[in-house]
Amino acid sequence: MKMRRLVAFVCVLAACVVFVAPAWATKYVALGDSYSSGTGTRTYYDSNCQKSVYAYPYLLHNAHPSWTFVHAACSGATTSSLLSGQVSSVTSDTNWVSYTIGGNDAGFSSVITECAQPSWSSDCDGAINNAQAFIQNTLPGRLDQVNNAIKSRAPTAQVIVLDYPRLFNGTDCNAFTWFSAHEMTRLNQTADMLKSVISAAGTRAGANFLFRDVIPPFIGHAVCDGGSGSSTEWINGLSNPVSESYHPKTTGHANGY
Repeated sequence: MKMRRLVAFVCVLAACVVFVAPAWATKYVALGDSYSSGTGTRTYYDSNCQKSVYAYPYLLHNAHPSWTFVHAACSGATTSSLLSGQVSSVTSDTNWVSYTIGGNDAGFSSVITECAQPSWSSDCDGAINNAQAFIQNTLPGRLDQVNNAIKSRAPTAQVIVLDYPRLFNGTDCNAFTWFSAHEMTRLNQTADMLKSVISAAGTRAGANFLFRDVIPPFIGHAVCDGGSGSSTEWINGLSNPVSESYHPKTTGHANGY
């Protein structure tokens, strides 16, 4: 009799372990664009999306190797492509989500390309004006769609919402770029505007959405800080290949993000 009771108890305990153990597991999903995939680090295990082991999501994965990790971020991603192709990686058992998104919606790459040209051949102010109008008027609704989709798929997940650093320190030390002091100031102001809009969207999404500002840690580590190629510089200037330009280096991911 005692043996039967002991066997029954062990079976019940085993069943409890089977059902409880998955709840102890932690799943982390990284969504977003090139600032989350790792563009700028120059080393990729997925060349299509430029995913890097030196990107901040992968560094977090290395710090927590027992977690289930999904690196869904992809260079060039917009809010639309995140919703159509990435957010499906977020499931009901997801505990943590992080993302950077919105820069490509606002035309980050084309604005930088326009402003890098000599003033006589470009309309930098016009490009910035268009980007800022989009950030203020259209981007908030798109960010709400992203946040609502994440919430619907993982209602209890903690979501880390990240912004973008200011790129410039007021000095253009790169050959073949012609950023004026005025243009660099306006581009940094656009990063501040993105910060405000992204932060506000996270607040609207609720208590599980935590905004983290990367602008402060990058101060003193912008393009040309310490001179081009300096260890003080955490963001690439104009680079070869061009796709690496104006993205965080490995030091930017490790120390800034």
